[in-house]
Amino acid sequence: MRATEPTMTVPEANAFLTGEGGFFETTTESIAGLEMTVVKNRMANLREMLAASANHGGGEGRYYLFDDGTQATFAENIATAAALGAGLRERYGIEPGDRVAILGANSPAWIQTFWATVQQGAIAVAMNGWWTGDEIRYGLELTTPKVLVADTRRLERLEGDPGIPVVVMEDELAELIELGTGASLSETPIAEDDPAAILFTSGTTGRPKGAITTHRNFLAYVSCAFMVGAREAVRFPASDDGPTDPPLRLAASPLFHISGLHAAAITAMASGMGSLWTTGRFDPEKVLRLTEEHRLTGWGGVTTQMWRIIEHPRFHEFDTSSVQSIGGGGSVWSPELLRACRAALPHATHTVSVGYGLTECAGLATGASDDVLRAHPDTVGYPIPTADVRILDDEDHEVPDGEIGNVCIKGPMVIPGYWDNPEATADTIRPGGWLRTGDFGHMADGMLFLASRRKDLIIRGGENIYPTEIENRIDEHPDVMEVAVIGVDHRELGQEVKAVVVPREGASLDGQQLGEWVAQTLATFKVPAHWEFQTDPLPRNATGKILKAVVAGDAENTFIEES
Repeated sequence: MRATEPTMTVPEANAFLTGEGGFFETTTESIAGLEMTVVKNRMANLREMLAASANHGGGEGRYYLFDDGTQATFAENIATAAALGAGLRERYGIEPGDRVAILGANSPAWIQTFWATVQQGAIAVAMNGWWTGDEIRYGLELTTPKVLVADTRRLERLEGDPGIPVVVMEDELAELIELGTGASLSETPIAEDDPAAILFTSGTTGRPKGAITTHRNFLAYVSCAFMVGAREAVRFPASDDGPTDPPLRLAASPLFHISGLHAAAITAMASGMGSLWTTGRFDPEKVLRLTEEHRLTGWGGVTTQMWRIIEHPRFHEFDTSSVQSIGGGGSVWSPELLRACRAALPHATHTVSVGYGLTECAGLATGASDDVLRAHPDTVGYPIPTADVRILDDEDHEVPDGEIGNVCIKGPMVIPGYWDNPEATADTIRPGGWLRTGDFGHMADGMLFLASRRKDLIIRGGENIYPTEIENRIDEHPDVMEVAVIGVDHRELGQEVKAVVVPREGASLDGQQLGEWVAQTLATFKVPAHWEFQTDPLPRNATGKILKAVVAGDAENTFIEES
């Protein structure tokens, strides 16, 4: 059991951990000509992390467990990665820098192919498993992989020859592993700034971009995640040894996204904490059953998944007492969701934590623990050491605290750019190495508060309106299931505010009622002038973000959700 009151503030804990002799002692280094704060004693690449995982659990620690019972220890995963890497080299001539495209549902084969690729210095192309055939072909044309490793369901979407060799996960991967059986991990040198993977942006407007993620970026994410955990450990010391069973966390997010790859597969590799992976369409009752059966210690996922778990009609029929923490990202956690999670798990200590990041900064730059969120439910927390977070104007000048501007990030977690897209790289990675995230926000008391995505900003009669605060207010209404706020054209004002609302089952809502609700806490010009009510869930991408272009009717929803 942890202490209920913090022994120090977040900034004090950061200083304690990163100062001279601290567990995460930091130093300043020049990276690509830019001065950055980095962890002094760190691993050099993902292969080193993979090799070190052999020590987890005395060599018998469980790395992954899937809901069909398939599992592997860390030692078994190393042997498979080495064998499959050798098989890919021998049959397809994979060399450092070559791309290996991975297209499939969450599976052991996906994880095996990733580690087999990166441990030999090649680049894993994490194809979006929700894409249509046209989008898959676009991703292949952009990244020109040497081989495509895919499952049968996604190959069917291609409807023809992709133009490169294909390895069918279900039928041919085992043959490649057998071909390389007995091989050791590659000894080819890998530099920190060598690309390890290409992950794709959401592509909600225009074609997805391929974010180049280096070994340095991945390891910076791990350092940030570990620092968040260590920070809470020193702030809330344990009064006993805690659970004796090995921790096992839920992994329900897609591996082609940072929430599945970084936060689950890679963090588990670094920490020795096992993950239980669900497959198929997300099923909250399955999660509850698996939680009871396997005594899951933590839930992680996107906001829509958390809502579906805690509001499931059979929630209280399952034993969830083993769950000690809930964490997530992907989209902003509303104050209402935070309160609902605490109410659902009253036994948990320091229940909820959230992080803020995006693909372009390897997934994590700020973190907010439960006590911070209780005091400031609308924050995404303090910058994590090594992540420099600032608010800049459109000319890249820093703005005062409290003033809304562009959220920008600098540090070893920031990607070098987009694959074969120098224009987009120049627009996003600003002078001095600052990543312009595309989010609006402000800083206050050292914490970051988000306002909205830049592209979602509504300008009504010259007034900037940020949809997030309106959505949070509407979301607090007890009869609202979910909501999206968008701008609609107006001849005189430029834009007006529109809210698209999904009521809870059996509830009756109208625009006048909700308008009065919003007006209780927000200025009149922020109250939606237009209301739309629908029964179908709002369209979302694989990361749980609402597709506002689809909601507004400006784009089609082409994502094919896993079934």
